[in-house]
Amino acid sequence: MPTITLNKKAFELLVGKELPLDQLKDRISMLGTDLESIEGNQIHVEIFPNRPDMLSEQGFARAFSSFIGEKTGLRKYKVKDSGLRVIVDPSVTMRPYTACAVIKGLTFNQEKIAEIMQAQEKLSTTHGRNRKKSAYGIYPLSNIRFPVNYVAKDPKEVMFQPLGFNYKISADKVEELHPKGKEYKHVAEGWEKYPFFIDSNSNIMCMLPYTNSSDMGKVDEKTKDVFIECTGNNLENVTVALNIFAAMFADMGGEIYSLDIEYSDKTITTPNLKPREMNLDLDYVNKRLGLALSEKETIELLERMGYGYNGKVLVPAYRADILHQVDLIEDIAIAYGYENFEEEIPNVATIGEENPFEKFAGRIRELLVGFGLLEAKNYHLITKKELTENMNISSNPVYLKNALGEHNHLRNSLLPSLLKNLHENQHNEYPQNIFEIGRRFNFGNTETGVVENEHLSIILCHEKTDFTEIKQILDALFAALGLKVAVKETEHHSYIQGRAAKIFIKDKEIGIIGELHPQVLANWELVIPAVSLELNLEEVLNLLDI
Repeated sequence: MPTITLNKKAFELLVGKELPLDQLKDRISMLGTDLESIEGNQIHVEIFPNRPDMLSEQGFARAFSSFIGEKTGLRKYKVKDSGLRVIVDPSVTMRPYTACAVIKGLTFNQEKIAEIMQAQEKLSTTHGRNRKKSAYGIYPLSNIRFPVNYVAKDPKEVMFQPLGFNYKISADKVEELHPKGKEYKHVAEGWEKYPFFIDSNSNIMCMLPYTNSSDMGKVDEKTKDVFIECTGNNLENVTVALNIFAAMFADMGGEIYSLDIEYSDKTITTPNLKPREMNLDLDYVNKRLGLALSEKETIELLERMGYGYNGKVLVPAYRADILHQVDLIEDIAIAYGYENFEEEIPNVATIGEENPFEKFAGRIRELLVGFGLLEAKNYHLITKKELTENMNISSNPVYLKNALGEHNHLRNSLLPSLLKNLHENQHNEYPQNIFEIGRRFNFGNTETGVVENEHLSIILCHEKTDFTEIKQILDALFAALGLKVAVKETEHHSYIQGRAAKIFIKDKEIGIIGELHPQVLANWELVIPAVSLELNLEEVLNLLDI
């Protein structure tokens, strides 16, 4: 989670109240953030990823001021029409959306510039998913001639002076020479053209997703008015990001101006800081929280979290995390105070018992550790490429409908996760013999449409490993469980032909074992042989009970 540093004096000025140190520490922690320390005039606080609007000094002070009852309710921001335009060229298919604004009447010093840079960096890391989903730029308005064009170009045909450079370079050298180019070149992997903002005088403003130009995109203490652009793969994402910046600059004393963003098929005006309306069921609130709040009390709690109310909840335009009324209920609970909920012992008589599968899985772990294997624990989410292309197979893994990053599929096998572990640990010594007990997912006839099973996968990786070694592990494991296991040769594109077999117990197929195909190893950039097995542990447990 990102950590931001706040100037305590400036923060208290924005809040409108100075609290005793102990009370300040307590209230920051109870807001739903993690206070790391207060050292002199610096407050170090960790912000949860669901609240990107709190990643700036102004945003955090806005939320905190409402929470302590100093400036409650919905903050209203006036947006004026600038009459300016940004023209989006159809060529920017790799990053097709942008939202822009102009802020006038600002006063900058080095501390304010540092605040802006911190907010820009933290927001691009979290909300922008390390610039993969969206990225943001801020420019002195006085340098720009409108309309501005957002267009994709061959980097070999563009010369400009990147931020931090005192000379011009060809844009295709940015990934090689510029620190941000080196850091984020993976974001643009496979791009033949790159998006640029170019003003009507043909001045290069920036090259995405890397850097502003030095002559067009450097904010300093003389800057009074700024142009903000947010670009990305999702219009809602960049719109919320822009709203966060606009509110931040307005809280610095700036005036917000909108621009018309002209696409080939439509024109939108940004920013739009009007709140959106959401229904809230008071009975549902009280049922979820175990309280008996009146409508008046609920409204007061909502106002302490920065919401408005007109019969429906008015959600600020800079809040990206409010998707369901449960999210509103969470904020009501925070405003009510978790410390104010009464502890109750449930009026249910039960005897606690460890889940039978967990007891069985614990036994498996002890046996495998005894065989000299190390346990790995991986995330359920992984990329489709790692599940299919890297494994030399075609399959239909379960995908996430509204994924926020590249890890957008649920794994249908544990083996790719373990191969990824090997790929990322080639700098460590061999042998690398690891296993994982975890869940895999496949489409199936269930209420959710997804079948989940607990699997075991083992992989042995060293120069002398072979089918015999992994088969010995399999035999020893099931001998310890008191079960007879058999294998039958099969063909599978992830394994070497003639070196793969299906695993059976009591004529029930439970998994696969074999020597991994050289192409699979090459796909994972491995140069050491590897053998593996994967089996359904739930099926094994059922057979063990027979």
